[in-house]
Amino acid sequence: MKKAGILNRHLSGALAELGHGDGVLVCDAGMPIPAGPRVVDLAFRAGVPSFAEVLDGLLAELVVEGATAAEEIRTANPSAAALLTDALPGLDLVSHEKLKELSAGARLVVRTGEAQPYANVLLRCGVFF
Repeated sequence: MKKAGILNRHLSGALAELGHGDGVLVCDAGMPIPAGPRVVDLAFRAGVPSFAEVLDGLLAELVVEGATAAEEIRTANPSAAALLTDALPGLDLVSHEKLKELSAGARLVVRTGEAQPYANVLLRCGVFF
């Protein structure tokens, strides 16, 4: 049994399969999930687990070379916008509709229980060397 890091076996296994350039959508409970990507649904109840908790755990285990979020997050969810800006320098902002289009190309979707609007980010995996 693992003693640290992400303990959820489905999520841990999915992360181990990712490669350079793969997309990981971390989304709130309301984001439409596109057909195609592998989905690990962590949502339990409204707000549990939170977007911030899941993002923090993922960033501790992934190399991220880029990220994209919806520009609407700035006005609709300033705390999530600040979290993303602080955690992901060079964050790209696009329309929510564009983010949904881009999400169709993700390799993995991690759904949180977040119940605040626009708490979604598409991460692009990098390499550790």
